[in-house]
Amino acid sequence: MNKQIKFTLLALVAATSLALADSDSDVSAKDTKKIVQNNFLETEQKGIKLSGYVDTGYSYNFTGASDGTSRVTGRFGCDSAAKGDFNLYAVKFALEKALTSENKAQAGFRTDVMIGEDANWLADRDNYDVYLTNDEQNSNQLFLEQAYVSIRAPVGNGWDFKVGKFVSILGYEVIERPANMNTTYGLLFNSMPLYYTGVLSSYRFDDYLDAKLGVVNGSNTDNNTTTSGGGDGCAVLAALNVTASGGNANWSNNFQYSSNNDNWNYNDTGDSSTPSAIENSSSGTGYTFIYNSWGNWAPKFADDKLLFAFNALLGTSSINGSYATTVDPSSQPGVTWYGAGAYTKYQFNDWFYLCGRGEYLGGNNMQKMFNTQYGNADYGYSGLSLWEWTLTAGFNVIDNLLIRAEYRLDWGDNSVNNGDTGSSNFNASSGPAHYAGAEIVYSF
Repeated sequence: MNKQIKFTLLALVAATSLALADSDSDVSAKDTKKIVQNNFLETEQKGIKLSGYVDTGYSYNFTGASDGTSRVTGRFGCDSAAKGDFNLYAVKFALEKALTSENKAQAGFRTDVMIGEDANWLADRDNYDVYLTNDEQNSNQLFLEQAYVSIRAPVGNGWDFKVGKFVSILGYEVIERPANMNTTYGLLFNSMPLYYTGVLSSYRFDDYLDAKLGVVNGSNTDNNTTTSGGGDGCAVLAALNVTASGGNANWSNNFQYSSNNDNWNYNDTGDSSTPSAIENSSSGTGYTFIYNSWGNWAPKFADDKLLFAFNALLGTSSINGSYATTVDPSSQPGVTWYGAGAYTKYQFNDWFYLCGRGEYLGGNNMQKMFNTQYGNADYGYSGLSLWEWTLTAGFNVIDNLLIRAEYRLDWGDNSVNNGDTGSSNFNASSGPAHYAGAEIVYSF
């Protein structure tokens, strides 16, 4: 296949269409196709690759009110749709010119774009209402996941930099569903940042030790880490990864420190008069610190068929300032959240595997911080205790095609919240909340 990449000039197509429209000419589908085929930009740069996937499926939550509202505490947006729902999770495109293995001065880039229901929630966590309704599942949303320039400086073993927007360094699970062991996102995934805008450097000391260090605006924002525009805060990222001598195990330690109140969490209820304790405060200062540790191990006696993994999280935030709430700011204590998860996978043969995941998420003095993210109740200064267990079966029957079936069980504080609080059908309980779903992914 010719490695030249053709970029369609959509602006030219639009301009041509408008010109034809002004002259009272009709542009047929055939004419439009001809315009697209005959107008493109060619590049002779080698190594530029286009990849991606289409991810779709069906999910059924055994919870949900008659008005279509549902909230299973700790579940990601489209994983919490009431009753049954066909899903277009994502269509992803990644365009990349990766750095080579040569230790020389070089540059590249990567851009990742997602369209679909996942993009609806990934692009703006403020959309995450307390009471989800099925008509909020929007597959037309666009999410720019990453867009950065990569640079290698020939220093030592090679010092690499990412400049632009890139995904979070925290967490065992990633934004791309097909790359995770399970179809649904875990509790800990929903408790950590998704992306940053800034600079991230990485350096590999040897085959066993590599590190990262970066400075960014903050979490999940294109603006600086701040409180309602006040201040000029930033966040510092650091990571240290250790790989076993046999290459079958690694341990990753990741840190984030924000010099002001961070924007990583969901907004409260969408009502600016009752912002969350971390985000959108009217003035004040604070800090947010997050530590994440994860690792995996593939025992050699199992011939690469067995995999164990863990994921752990500790976050804390100190808050000081004047907030647009009815709560006295001086009485607001610090917020702490913590959790742990365990994963296992067994590959029975070339086309079938089973994965299991179990997680716990807790917290102290939650205030309004997780009001939207973890249920409808205003936790006040109370704690939080959530659990989930997931079993996933995967089938690789055809090349580039992944089929998965999944069962999930959630329970804990206010785990199930169905209906509007103002209606007679509102129900809140500790669960359990059952989920069953199927997923089909084609990668290219």
